[in-house]
Amino acid sequence: MRGKYFSYISLVCASLLMATACTKDGDYEVPKPKNELQNDCIKRSLGPNLVGLNIEFAYAIGIPAAKGKLVSAQVVASIPGVQVKPGDQANSATYLQDSSFYTNGSGVDVPVKVGDRSVTKEGANVVTFTKDTNAVTLRYFYRIPEEARGRTVKFTFTATSSNGETVSYDMGPYTIAKMDMKLNLTPTNNNKCYLSIADLALYNAAEAAANPDKIDLVYLYRNLSVQFGHALVAPAAPKDYLPGVTLPANVNRDTKLSKAWNVQDFHLAGLKYGTTFVDDVDFEKLDMSASPDFALGLKEEGGVWVETSDGKYRAYIFVNKVDNTAQSARISIKRYTLK
Repeated sequence: MRGKYFSYISLVCASLLMATACTKDGDYEVPKPKNELQNDCIKRSLGPNLVGLNIEFAYAIGIPAAKGKLVSAQVVASIPGVQVKPGDQANSATYLQDSSFYTNGSGVDVPVKVGDRSVTKEGANVVTFTKDTNAVTLRYFYRIPEEARGRTVKFTFTATSSNGETVSYDMGPYTIAKMDMKLNLTPTNNNKCYLSIADLALYNAAEAAANPDKIDLVYLYRNLSVQFGHALVAPAAPKDYLPGVTLPANVNRDTKLSKAWNVQDFHLAGLKYGTTFVDDVDFEKLDMSASPDFALGLKEEGGVWVETSDGKYRAYIFVNKVDNTAQSARISIKRYTLK
């Protein structure tokens, strides 16, 4: 669940509450606001930081009206975020928003444009204010680049005012996850049914025959008198778990699987759940030494932990949807590279 936008007003109120909490009973005194340019920042995004997703912040700035107005704000990341390229879709790169927000009577956050569109200058995302304003809260979206995978990143937020004052606020360091993610693959029975964890892709029989060393699992649907339904099975599993399947030549890996329930990852589940995340540490602690090489009877919103036969990858496959009529499923994957 996402919180409401942080505002300069809330910044001031928080300061007041903190001052109240620190005052002895009977000695309360309304604190005097600082007569200078001030700033504060919060991180709004939750969960592990994945390459290709955003880390989101709200940056609040304010100065007493008698002291001047805001001139500009900027953010510098220790590892530059993904930048806008020709043809990119909106909001697909790193930027500092040029609008501030207030919450109306219906609880809706309403943007108010206060500056020029964010530009990148010498590694900084900069907004120059065009409105005569002395208090704003800007949102900053850092699109995590491949270069940051497995590393930490820090941010320095800075604001300047018309009276020449400058303030800065440091955030981080934040660890960027090592894992990859692939959303919304659609395996189909007897067609696109060969899953490669290495490639995070599905193949048909001909494609699997051309890439036998990359095929870790076979998806199949069987409506049998015993529980079978939607299943993921290692190519090397006993034939009883691969009824009617003729494997392409040299497709023979022995992948381990372990079914899971109530692991409804926020990223994989399509943002339906706000409190559960699969993170790097979950893969690092996983023990699949005694796991079987098949997982039958898969259900929607269930999942499967996976370890490839060469020990290179662990993965968590979330089942977004199953379709008995079409004999297919929709799955999303987080993958962690062990070596």
